Amino acid sequence: MATWKIDASHSEIEFKVKHLMITNVNGFFTDYDATVEAANDDFSDAKISFEAKVDSINTKNEQRDGHLKSDDFFNAAEFPLIKFESTGIVKKDNEHYKLTGNLTIRDNTKPVELDVEYAGITVDPWGQTKAGFEISGKISRKDWPEMDSYYRSWWYCGK
Repeated sequence: MATWKIDASHSEIEFKVKHLMITNVNGFFTDYDATVEAANDDFSDAKISFEAKVDSINTKNEQRDGHLKSDDFFNAAEFPLIKFESTGIVKKDNEHYKLTGNLTIRDNTKPVELDVEYAGITVDPWGQTKAGFEISGKISRKDWPEMDSYYRSWWYCGK
C-alpha cells in the first residue's frame, strides 16, 4: 500500500459560488491536507481523505471572507474543517474515474460524487515521484442550504 500526500505548493483547492443567481464568486482555500492510499499503480483502489481549514478561505475580498467564516455560512469558529472521505472509486478508462465519498460541512455529512481526471505519474527533477489529478464536482444547495458551489481541485501528490 503506497501513501501519497498532497503537494500543497503545486496544488489548488478552488470553488465557484452563485451570487444573487446572476454571477459567480470564485475563491480558494490556502490551508488544506489530503492523503491518497492505493495498492494499485493505477489508483483503482484508492482511498482518499481531505480536509480544508475554513479560516483559510480566500475570495480576494476580506469583508466577504469574514462573512463566509461567520455563522451565516461556514461558521469557522464552531466548524473549523471541511472534510471528505472516499467511499469508492470506479475506473472508467485510463484517465477518468468516478469518486464517491462523504463531504462534511458544518457537521452535516452528505454523499457526493466527483469526477477525477488522472494526469499520470512522473519523477520530478529532485527524484520525487509525483501523481497528478484534477477532481471536480458540484454540491447542491438542498444538501447544504448555505452553499451552492462548484468545487474543483488540482492535486499533485508525492509518495
